[in-house]
Amino acid sequence: MGVGKSTIGKILAKKLKYRFVDVDKLIEEKEGLSINLIFKSKGEPHFRKIESEITLMELKTERAVISLGGGAFLNNSIRKTAKKLSTSFWLDVSVDELIKRLRNNKQRPLLFKKNTSEEVKKIYFNRKRIYNEADYRIKCNSLKSSEIVKKILNLYEKSGN
Repeated sequence: MGVGKSTIGKILAKKLKYRFVDVDKLIEEKEGLSINLIFKSKGEPHFRKIESEITLMELKTERAVISLGGGAFLNNSIRKTAKKLSTSFWLDVSVDELIKRLRNNKQRPLLFKKNTSEEVKKIYFNRKRIYNEADYRIKCNSLKSSEIVKKILNLYEKSGN
């Protein structure tokens, strides 16, 4: 959440001449609601169910850069499928940087009406162990988008894809 998955994904897809898929956008299109409104009106379990269905389908797509939602990789089925069918990258940003980026963001349902600093810390540390299962971790704190994309491309090419 807030690390730049969509921004990096779009640039990466263009460089690779792959299709870019933003799972959150697909969910919004399917539901006809923003992620925020899906959480508010239908709840997180409904969102996670739709997220799982769409993500598992999209992971079967070849020649695509897929931006997963921040919580998607926590789902065991999604994680196993991603590890089997794709190369995964964890775009890691420090907690302090995430707090700066997310402090005034009202579009993040998991931060809605909560102490942003405490909630970001809680989410980050709860997810970190699972995110470590990604094929690669890119520490993004002081890197520009172009530098992150370059690192990903180098690792992706080395992985034999």
